[in-house]
Amino acid sequence: MAKLDARRIPAFLADPGAARIVLIHGEDGGLVRERGEALSRAVAGEDPFRLVEIPREAAAKDPALLAAEAATPALTGGRRLVRVRGATDALAAAARAVLAGAGPGLVLLEAGSLDGRKGLRAALEKAGPEAAVIACHPETGAALEAAIAALLRELGVGAEPAALAWMAQRLGEDRQVMRRECEKLALYVGAGGRVTEEDALASHAEGSALDLDAALLAATEGDAEKADRALEAAFAEGAATVQVVRGALRHVQRLEAAALAVAHGASLREAVEGLRPMVFFRARPAFERALRLWSPEDLAAAGNALLEAERATKTTGMPDRAVARAALMDLARTALRARRG
Repeated sequence: MAKLDARRIPAFLADPGAARIVLIHGEDGGLVRERGEALSRAVAGEDPFRLVEIPREAAAKDPALLAAEAATPALTGGRRLVRVRGATDALAAAARAVLAGAGPGLVLLEAGSLDGRKGLRAALEKAGPEAAVIACHPETGAALEAAIAALLRELGVGAEPAALAWMAQRLGEDRQVMRRECEKLALYVGAGGRVTEEDALASHAEGSALDLDAALLAATEGDAEKADRALEAAFAEGAATVQVVRGALRHVQRLEAAALAVAHGASLREAVEGLRPMVFFRARPAFERALRLWSPEDLAAAGNALLEAERATKTTGMPDRAVARAALMDLARTALRARRG
């Protein structure tokens, strides 16, 4: 069995079959914990006599301990789950002892990032069908949207595609954070409800992110005064300089992608609707107005200028906020010239 394909993971977590040791690892700690909890429920249910937690240090000090615990019958009958959190390569010998032992319990090891060329991962990935290794990498794009939709379904609510796209941009990739925010949103819309973009905005939006969005839209429309006010509000809400410059670069790159689509024959609406992630519905009118002002060439030049601005924040010694403000004012001046000409 060893490394599990992503498509097989849900079924395996519900029924691990003959597996005797499972390693769940990866940089997405929230997803590691979530999958560990799912496997624990499937094997031990809610019976405390069928679940035993072993400290990582104890398991590493005595390589035979996990095998012995897995071979110990549960007081109430049924299969026993032996769980170790924060596992490291120091448990490789203990893992091999479990595979050589008598069972019938299941050992669950939860870990962060591990090197696959040696240690714990190598010991189990090369083992037979009695071992399973599940990687937990941060999800992006369509996979992240699907994960959010699945969490919301678990909580009894649906979501519009545009809302999922917006949430994927804002919630980040850590599954534990994502679950907590989805729980908050499910309470907001109520059981059986359907999440709209407005619901997502009302439940999750942070002030600094919204102010930064407003600043970028205003700048690319040529409204320098509005852009400066919104940028100041974003800084007051805690926005970092690098967040401003990189946000401006992403915004310009999205405008450039839409402008190229228009140049190749797409209508303005088709160009905007074809962007992924989708343009938030409240931002769409301003985005389209900006798109009418910019050529692909000007947007490419603006992107290069923003890359230089990011380098300037790290190398010139100039005040970071002054660099970010100058970058946005350059966008506003270019857009204003296009609007007047």
